[in-house]
Amino acid sequence: MCISLNTPITDWSNQHLWIIGASSGIGAAIAKQALSVGAHVTLSARRTTQLHEIANTSSRAQVVAFDVLDNDAWQPAYDEARRLKGKVDLVIFCAADYLPQRTWEVKALATQRTIHLNLSSVYSGLETVLPDMLAQGNGGIALIASVAGYMGLPNASTYGPTKAALINLAEILYGDLHPKGLNIYLINPGFVHTKLTEKNSFKMPAIQTPEQAAKAIWRGLSRGHFEIHFPHRFTYVLKIIRLLPYRWRFGLFNQFFKV
Repeated sequence: MCISLNTPITDWSNQHLWIIGASSGIGAAIAKQALSVGAHVTLSARRTTQLHEIANTSSRAQVVAFDVLDNDAWQPAYDEARRLKGKVDLVIFCAADYLPQRTWEVKALATQRTIHLNLSSVYSGLETVLPDMLAQGNGGIALIASVAGYMGLPNASTYGPTKAALINLAEILYGDLHPKGLNIYLINPGFVHTKLTEKNSFKMPAIQTPEQAAKAIWRGLSRGHFEIHFPHRFTYVLKIIRLLPYRWRFGLFNQFFKV
């Protein structure tokens, strides 16, 4: 059984979640899951139509559309988000991009944009929300990384390193911020059927729907887990593989991932 490294949340009715990247995929599924259990939700992304489709289902939801790549847009977006409940209790960073590439296919400009979206934008968000959370002595930060950050996987030449960085960042955040009363969550999904994974040409083991992913994430948040990884039948295999010597690990890669 996982030990709760964060404070479990048993009542979501007074919780205000700000979901960054809520227009599709896992972010949209988490938003719907949160609303279904009575939480208040601010949905953010660039695509307003998709956000409003979710927000229109509940009076506890609002849309704050902005571009996470615009550093100057974060503070106004946060100020608008706070109007829903006066504060934000949990920020979930879902925004990400993925382009399947072997290393010889990498293009510098596209790589820089992916790094900015998947990683640098998180720092913009942290700079924006942490002063208030530290002042009030509570709140939560959830980073959606990936099992692609566990080790160097084929086709994840840019995506994988950004997710590995998020795993490292989540560990640093926990060490820095948990003693100050904040909850930190590291979310490492396996393959989830989204527009991003539709780009893959190989068979994806134990692939799940966004709704299945959202339920797994919600269980982990509610129970106060630090690392929320799923599905276990896949993620535990990868956890074991990454403990092996490189000679064995690389051999298993060739068998496990046919790309």
